[in-house]
Formats: sequence, C-alpha cells, structure tokens
Amino acid sequence: MATVVIEKLGKDHPGVRGAVTKVLGEISIEIADGELLVLVGPSGCGKSTLLRCIAGLETPTRGRILIDGKDVSHLEPRDRDIAMVFQSYALYPHLTVRENLAFGLKMRKTAPSEIEKRVGEAAAMLGLEALLERRPAQLSGGQRQRVAMGRAVVRRPKAFLFDEPLSNLDASLRGQMRVELMRLHQRLGATMVYVTHDQVEAMTLADRIAVLEKGRLMQVGAPGELYARPANLFVARFIGTPEMNVIPVEAACRLGLVPVELPASAAQLGVRAEGVTVGRAQSARASAINAAPQATVDVVEQLGWEALVHLLIDDIRVVARVESGAAPRPGDVVRVALAPEALHVFDAAGDRVELEVPRRERA
Repeated sequence: MATVVIEKLGKDHPGVRGAVTKVLGEISIEIADGELLVLVGPSGCGKSTLLRCIAGLETPTRGRILIDGKDVSHLEPRDRDIAMVFQSYALYPHLTVRENLAFGLKMRKTAPSEIEKRVGEAAAMLGLEALLERRPAQLSGGQRQRVAMGRAVVRRPKAFLFDEPLSNLDASLRGQMRVELMRLHQRLGATMVYVTHDQVEAMTLADRIAVLEKGRLMQVGAPGELYARPANLFVARFIGTPEMNVIPVEAACRLGLVPVELPASAAQLGVRAEGVTVGRAQSARASAINAAPQATVDVVEQLGWEALVHLLIDDIRVVARVESGAAPRPGDVVRVALAPEALHVFDAAGDRVELEVPRRERA
C-alpha cells in the first residue's frame, strides 16, 4: 500500500473571453498508508475533480500529487499503480465475471497461474464464487458493483479510488455495500480515497473526512471530530442528520435561548438536535412562570426508537431529537432549553469561536 500526498493542488477550467474558472483552490491533504479518506461535499464542490487528478484522468493546473514519495502529477494513469472503481461499474458486457476480473491482469501479461490465484482470492473475498460464469446482464446492481471492486482488488494496487460507487443502488443495497466496503478495507488494509455526496456513507466508512465546498478544503478530520467540533458554519450544517440548528445570536438572546455568556464576536449560535431539551408545559400559567421559553410543536417525525420534533419558537424553527415515547404531538405547547455544553458559536465570517462553558458541579 502507499501514502498519498496532495500538495497545494489546483485545477482551473478556461471560460469565455479568456476568463478562468477555479474548480479547485490550493488543496493540501496527507493520506496515511492504509487510511480510508472520504471526500465529501455538495454537487460541484470539486471532489470528483480532485479524485480524477489523483487518478491521472485530469491534469492539475498547479501543485503536486505524490504516491509513496514519487511525484506522479503528470504520469499516465497506467503508470501510477492505482485502481479506480466508478459508479457506472465499467464492466465488459460480453465477458463473464471471471473474465472481467482477469482482464486487467491479462493485459499486464500476468502469468495464468497467478491470474487464477488472484481471481479466486477476490471472488472468495467478495462472495462472487457462484457468479464467475455469469455475464454482467445476469447480475443485480450490488453484484455488478462487487465485480467492479473485485477487478480493482486483483490488481493489488498501491491505492484504491472510488468515485461514488454506490449512487446507482437503492437504499437497502447501499447499506449492504457499505458493510462490504468496510470489510474490504479491514481485510486489505489498503489506502483508499472515496468520493461521495452522501454524508451517511462518509460518516460510516471514513477514517477521516475531507469536506470541500466550491473548490476549497473546509475541514479534514475524523467523523466524530467534524460532528462535535465543526471548524465553520458550512461543516456544521453539512455534517449531521438532521442539519444543525443555527440561530442568529440576536434572536437567540431575544427569545431567552442563551444559557451562557457568549463571546463578543458571536454572530450565530448552533446546537444539534440532541442538544435541545423539550419539556411539556403543564398549563399556560405554569409556562409563564417557568423561565424556559415556550415553543409550539409543528411536525413530529417518528423514526422508530427516536423522533425528530420540529418546533416553532416565535419566528425561529428548531429541531429536537427525543425518545419516541416522550415525543409531544403537533400543536402541543412545550418548554425548550439548550444544553450549554452542546452549543457551537460562529462569528460573522462563519468561523468557529471557542466557547468556555462552566463545568456542572456534582450533586
């Protein structure tokens, strides 16, 4: 396997009348040997362009790509010793599964005995043994994707690149294939770079996630780090389901939703759904006496063991995550409190501001 280092990589596309569109700014990421890095972001953010530059399918305008210390920025794809899995599977329809798996090795003039060995190992690893004599048209979407992965596995490359490989599958198959990919990574200990627009895939698969927006690298870190300590407002909103509640500080203060003293630079207050506490208001008089602000329940999404409660606090919408059995009903009036330790603060530019929250004293 290999380390992959991206140094100040940029990619420009020519526009009309000599104008230049910057698809990628100066991206720098170091991918460790055996790491699974997921590139995530909205459509058009540059994640697929970055992957294609690593693969050699596009040439960067500036910067370098190093694989195991060797500059491959301008090498042909075949000379980079990487394998790529596409969302379209890219299988040869006239060949059997066995022949598809073996095709790349035959082109490299690998010995027949070695081809047979590698194809057998990949088929066993990916559960393809019973499908080896079938053609792609006889396979399901999930089976075709396993064949595409197997064709990459037999190569034994220095790094694997995945370009939204599960996007053509239905929700159930995507869940199954995520598990297959996790098993594959554990067994191979391989260096992998994986592109997706699906944050669930990113959170479940990644050792680290790189979040891109408009060609810029917004944050790189472990999934838990991005969820618990987003570096900016974009990452805070993009990572996590449901999206983080973000409330202008002025409105939060006006509504009595700020339980701690905020820094002077605070412009936006963020809190995830599990950081919102919902309590029933026993009566109009009790609610008026209670210091916590009132909210009206708008919609309740039942998700099995938990529910998402959509609340209206004056003109502000907030989502809370509660146990299903404790969920109020639409139209109920409830009290709302924000957990101080769950708050995130962002300045006017959208960057994170550190917040000191006093520790709770033990009873």
